[in-house]
Amino acid sequence: MNIIGAIEFPDPESRKSTGRILQAISPDNLISMESEISDEKIVVQFYSKKIGSLLATVDDFLLNVKIGEELEKTLKKEINLGT
Repeated sequence: MNIIGAIEFPDPESRKSTGRILQAISPDNLISMESEISDEKIVVQFYSKKIGSLLATVDDFLLNVKIGEELEKTLKKEINLGT
């Protein structure tokens, strides 16, 4: 039996940022992950036979997204400061 989990990013502003981040981290995607990126939504689905593995994968994914968001904020700030 597979356990399925999904994270959806519905907010238009978060979709832009998350779409860029998902494309950047896509080389790290596992075969147990699928991403759907469109103008209407971004959904990432996770599959696993064990709940612990699913939770670990989601945790790693969210950490990567958080790092990407922080990097994007830093870059925007530096661009605005002209450095």
